[in-house]
Amino acid sequence: MERKKILIVDDEPEFVDMLKMRLESADYDVNTAADGVDGLKKAGDAKPDLIVLDVLMPRKDGYAFVKEAKQDSNLKDIPIIILTARPAMEDKFKKEGVNDYIMKPFEAQELLKRIEEILAG
Repeated sequence: MERKKILIVDDEPEFVDMLKMRLESADYDVNTAADGVDGLKKAGDAKPDLIVLDVLMPRKDGYAFVKEAKQDSNLKDIPIIILTARPAMEDKFKKEGVNDYIMKPFEAQELLKRIEEILAG
């Protein structure tokens, strides 16, 4: 079976490396981007099965990323999981069509479980 592709869009390199290792060890094919501009480009090129997205990033934040992705016919159906330390944003993101929302800090196992649930449909 083909491995599922996940795109991580986050501007914290240590966090991205840790998350990438965890997801690859769970047999996912992982691509990364350090900001929303790069993330949208990579999402368009790589067509990931799911996007893990930070909110606070340079150049284009997570909220602007979601709004653009949901208006792009090639990206609008890709599930998005938001990772953030800001709880107040959840309703705003859910309204934009985000699939899940996880508060930092979180357990990697919890994220893996939610990824599996979303990808399983």
